[in-house]
Amino acid sequence: MDYQSYSIRKILDAVTSGEIRIPAFQRGFVWEMDRVAHLLDSIYKGYPFGSLLFWRTKQQLAAERSLGTFTLPDPEAEYPIDYVLDGQQRLTSIFTVFQTELKPEKNPEWMDIYFDLDAGDNPQDSAFVALEKVEDAERQRYFPMRVLFDSVGYRSNTEHLDKTRIATIDKLQEKFKEVTIPVQVLKSEDRSIVAIVFERINHLGVALDTLQLLSAWTWSEDFDLLDKFRDLRDELSDFGFAGVGDDSDLILSCVAGILAGEPGPETLLNLNGSDVRAQFPRVEQGIRGAIDFLRTQLKVVHLKLLPYPSMLVPLAVFFAEPEGKDVVYNAATYNRLKRWFWRTCFSARYSSQTRKTTIYDIQQAELLKNGQPNTFGEIDLKVDEAFFKSSFRVGAAATKTFVLLLSNNYPKSLLSGKEIDLDRVLQSYNRSEFHHTYPRAFLRENGYDEPSINMLANFCFLSAAENRNIGRKRPSVYLQDLGGTEHNVDETLASAFCAAEEFNDDYDGFIKARMARLVAFAEKLTA
Repeated sequence: MDYQSYSIRKILDAVTSGEIRIPAFQRGFVWEMDRVAHLLDSIYKGYPFGSLLFWRTKQQLAAERSLGTFTLPDPEAEYPIDYVLDGQQRLTSIFTVFQTELKPEKNPEWMDIYFDLDAGDNPQDSAFVALEKVEDAERQRYFPMRVLFDSVGYRSNTEHLDKTRIATIDKLQEKFKEVTIPVQVLKSEDRSIVAIVFERINHLGVALDTLQLLSAWTWSEDFDLLDKFRDLRDELSDFGFAGVGDDSDLILSCVAGILAGEPGPETLLNLNGSDVRAQFPRVEQGIRGAIDFLRTQLKVVHLKLLPYPSMLVPLAVFFAEPEGKDVVYNAATYNRLKRWFWRTCFSARYSSQTRKTTIYDIQQAELLKNGQPNTFGEIDLKVDEAFFKSSFRVGAAATKTFVLLLSNNYPKSLLSGKEIDLDRVLQSYNRSEFHHTYPRAFLRENGYDEPSINMLANFCFLSAAENRNIGRKRPSVYLQDLGGTEHNVDETLASAFCAAEEFNDDYDGFIKARMARLVAFAEKLTA
């Protein structure tokens, strides 16, 4: 094992040249943006932030991952390849923040990291923040870290500052240029040695993907787990759930939940490989049944709409049956399944202690399926207006829950009165299909702040084209655009939890009335 030090510049160059790569058995990039900001803060303040572990080899693996949202270039022939065994999240964060050469795929969850020039000296507080956008008035305070090693960008983002602030940023640049990242390099062409290193890293608590290991463990001439996952992914892609096959942790948790009663790939290591092969048709049936139920009964037409992906596991357990057999259940069980779904979404039970919650729900789902006494869906919950005051943010669990609530009220296009093609709209699930009911421009002109404007209760299904039609009009004016003989305006507005008399330019009155309807509908769904 060699011990080396890499500068940030060297890391950037090694990745863009194809020298550093991500093996397929590594999991994808999963850090939240505040964690990325804290990593930069640790580097800046000289706090320990961990090392990287590379496996250096002359042979390129057949299967590799992207680095976050970057597709890596092919390595140059004369270079050996460094595969990242440990530290992928740190490496991806550093590269994504500072690189300027590769073009990333779109990632709505990623935000730029900024240095806060007004941050205090408190060692506990971070001097770096993740922001979606910095207004012109804020450019005196926030410096974008993405231009720190880009001379042109550096100049354009400092020329408007006074000498004191420029000096501060110059020192910031010097610090990041000088910092070195400790790297351990394992040099070996013996893959058995590399496999032992993988396993030992895993035992030390570093979360590596066990799919490759499990695939080899369960392999037989007529059964390849990787092929089974690929086939399942291809099948589910037609229904918007290809992501289940892409997320090996999630699908392995479904396998473990069905076969062992507990989620998590590590649970499968205690099972016999031949048992996994023999029982895999039950797994496929369970996942298919769960997704069919989500799609047809709850309007969850895409995995990215599921507020908490782990919710798929108990449902897969409920629907798991031998090949060719379906679960038969009565109306009471059907209602209990739906109540469990909505109460889980609104209570955010899966936002913490996910494993413990999932194990409990798996047990109760089995009891429900077998007609035995159970508490499945009996979750303490009180939905109130506070839920609908949170901000609309694509990707947030509360926003997904809100969108599904709207979807289950059979919404119609505000302008045409036609029923919205939910499959089309929800498959794309992006900000362009949802807009403010009371226009943002109108509210800003009337002194409302962004949290008040962007609360869930002010959003509805509204395409970009419809939103442009509304433009900067007052609600009392654009209400007239909804009239005519083409459709029943009251019925259309009711499908969006609105009423015509509330489009009177009184935003506070509108919000109060709409939130009351949203709470009432949520109570109906969770009853």
